[in-house]
Amino acid sequence: MTTHRGLSVTCKEVVELVTDYIEGRLSEQQRLDVEAHLSLCDPCIVYIEQMRQTIKTLGHVPLESLSDEAKTTLLDAFRTRTS
Repeated sequence: MTTHRGLSVTCKEVVELVTDYIEGRLSEQQRLDVEAHLSLCDPCIVYIEQMRQTIKTLGHVPLESLSDEAKTTLLDAFRTRTS
């Protein structure tokens, strides 16, 4: 069975791969598959752009601007996610 280029990756898979895609950590084949999907899926293009803007914006939040409570909450969330 032949899969149309761009249909070999689902929207759900794009969501799961978004960070690796934006950071350039996908294999060449995965990147091509995601980009083929994006050529056919406007909602996923919007999602990718929203993620890029979020990363760009949050990447500039000075650590000292966070309250102690916010730092603790974030650290706990990261610890829970990685365990």
